Amino acid sequence: AKSLIKHCGSAQAVFTERKSILRKVPEIGLHAIKALANTSVFERAEKELKFIEENNIQVHYYENDNFPRRLLHCPDHPIILYSRGQINANPPKVLSIVGTRRATPYGKDITQKIVAGLKDLDVLICSGLAFGIDAEAHQASIKNKLQTIGTVAHGLNMIYPREHYGLAKQMEENGGILSEFISGTIANKENFPKRNRIVAGMSDATL
Repeated sequence: AKSLIKHCGSAQAVFTERKSILRKVPEIGLHAIKALANTSVFERAEKELKFIEENNIQVHYYENDNFPRRLLHCPDHPIILYSRGQINANPPKVLSIVGTRRATPYGKDITQKIVAGLKDLDVLICSGLAFGIDAEAHQASIKNKLQTIGTVAHGLNMIYPREHYGLAKQMEENGGILSEFISGTIANKENFPKRNRIVAGMSDATL
């Protein structure tokens, strides 16, 4: 998709360009060119736009200023990210904190102490909203008034795990929830490695 947009000049131009020109685009084959003629995707796009408008979703397009600029260093970065809350995706410092879902009391305590030590440094804490260390990092960020982003492996019509719905709502007051998946996408196992590349790619360091 990024090759097509770069070659054609804009996303809109991709859908109006002649097939003979599209065939010359590197990495683009006949299957992709035929897929561009599938008008059902526009119906799905309209549905997504309605969801975005009705649920106050922010859209981060990779050529816009609100896209996490650190992610642009990753060759497989998404074209679009969706978010809920008050997210500044380009703060001075971003630290990702991730860990086991079966965190020990010691692990949780250390996470709380590390985040507390960052409270005067204007650091954004990024994690995956999972059980264990992820949730501890988000909770410690809220406690210390640090912006925190939970990057999820599903659409923003839901929260997984659902036990973290309340935590997610708290995070939206200073940070929020981020996803590359359109609404209705469930948390299938193959989505978690994709989510993890976002968590790592948008940070300066990972703990």
